[in-house]
Amino acid sequence: MDFFTLAQTRRTVRAFLPDPPPRAAIEQILTAASWAPSPHGRQPWRFVVVETAERKAALAEAMGAAWRHHLALDGHDPATIEQRLQRSRERVLNAPVMIVPCLYLNDLDGYPDPERQAAETTMAVQSLGCAVQNMLLAAFALGLAAGWMCAPLFAPVAVRAALELTDDLHPQALIPIGYLAQEPKRRPRRSLDELVVGWM
Repeated sequence: MDFFTLAQTRRTVRAFLPDPPPRAAIEQILTAASWAPSPHGRQPWRFVVVETAERKAALAEAMGAAWRHHLALDGHDPATIEQRLQRSRERVLNAPVMIVPCLYLNDLDGYPDPERQAAETTMAVQSLGCAVQNMLLAAFALGLAAGWMCAPLFAPVAVRAALELTDDLHPQALIPIGYLAQEPKRRPRRSLDELVVGWM
């Protein structure tokens, strides 16, 4: 598959068959992520691969508790909260493999002023996004389906506790990976006329 076909036909998947992908495929996906561009070549990311039902259940429970609190703050009624939590829980439990990309800042350059240090952290976050994109494209190229869930950004402490991560690992996303069970509805993309604000 050529790159442009790969980029334009990749999709975010939420429903997977129960069959787990082979370990070799997951390793290929992680290798693709490791080749993403990063500030000073430091690769400020680490990955946790979640495969066991027990760990997935712990992760779903921990994030669910945090999300229940947030949904209540947003004014949702209890029935709606439980319905949304159940859908989210099923997405975590039914994914054969879940990769958790974590930001790792220990190896970044240090600066005496907060402005440059903040920029250094932003570069790390941007490069983690590149690593995730490599994962998503690699999974699709291998005939697998994947998605991108941002829930850990809203419950980092809960995710860190559920996965027993050290404090220097900052969970950023959940990437469920498996075989496609249901074709997702694709959202339209904006035209270049909208996206390009100038040719200078």
